[in-house]
Amino acid sequence: MAVLGPGAVGGVLAVGYVDAGVDVVCIGRPATAELIASRGLTLKRAESARTVRPRAATELREPVDLLLVTVKAPSLDDALDRVQARAESVVPLLNGIEHMDTLSERLPESHVAGASIGRIEAWLEQPGVVVQPTPSVVMTTAADAPVDLLCRSGVEVRANGSAKEVLWEKLARQAPTAAATSIAQRPIGELRSDSDWRGRLRAGIEEACEVAARDGVALSADAEWEIIEGMPPLLTSSTARDIAAGVPSELDAITGAAVRAGKRLGVDTPVLTQMFEEACRASSR
Repeated sequence: MAVLGPGAVGGVLAVGYVDAGVDVVCIGRPATAELIASRGLTLKRAESARTVRPRAATELREPVDLLLVTVKAPSLDDALDRVQARAESVVPLLNGIEHMDTLSERLPESHVAGASIGRIEAWLEQPGVVVQPTPSVVMTTAADAPVDLLCRSGVEVRANGSAKEVLWEKLARQAPTAAATSIAQRPIGELRSDSDWRGRLRAGIEEACEVAARDGVALSADAEWEIIEGMPPLLTSSTARDIAAGVPSELDAITGAAVRAGKRLGVDTPVLTQMFEEACRASSR
C-alpha cells in the first residue's frame, strides 16, 4: 500500500502498517522522501519512540492495493501529480466533501471510498517525526471501503453508509467550528461558554444539517451539538492553527464547501456564509 503525504495522520498509519508487516511506500516531496529513506519514520507515543523504515519515493510508479491520501486540501492537486500508477482502492482522509469529485476525475481507474478520521491526536514535530500523545484512532468509512486492509494499520475502523453520509456527518459540525475557532482564535470550550459564539455555532450546525438533508443525508443537529459539547475544552482546529501560523489552511475546503453546497442545492446559509467571510478576512491579515 502507499501513503500519499506522510505527515501526521499519514505517518501514524504508515507506522501501523509497517508494524503489521505490510509493504508500505511513502510518497512525498523530494526533501520528505529523502529524509524518510535515510532516517526512517519515527512515531513518538508517551515516553516511547519507534522508528520504522518504509520505502519512500517522490512518485508512485508501481500498482498498489491501497492508496491512502493524507495531504491537506490545498495540496491535493499537486500531490496527485505524483501518482503515476494504479491503486485498486483509494481512501482519502481529507476534510470537506469536494475532494471526492477531484479524486474520481484524476484517478478514474481506481475505486475511491469515502472516509474520515474522527478521532486522532497527532502532529508533525518535524518532517519524518510524528507525535501522537493518545494512541486511539478511529476511522469512519463508507460501506464499500476496503475495511480489512484498513484495519491492518491498527486503527479502529467503523464502516457504515455511503460516502456522502460519512463526509457530511463530520462536515456538519466541522464547517462552523473551523470558522469560529479561526475567527476567534479561542478553543472550543471558551466558544461554548460564550453566549454569542454558542448561538452562532448552533445555528451554523443547523444550517449545515439542512444542506446535508437537501443532499440526501439526514442528520440530527442535536446529535451534532452533543459531539461539540463533549469535545475537550482546550481543543481548537487545525484550520485555526494554520491561519494563526500564516500557512495555507483548509478553511475553503471545509466551511467554503458547505456554503457552496448550500448555494448549489438552494439552501440559505446566512450564518455559515458570514462566518466563512469573517474567517477569510482573518486569514488574509
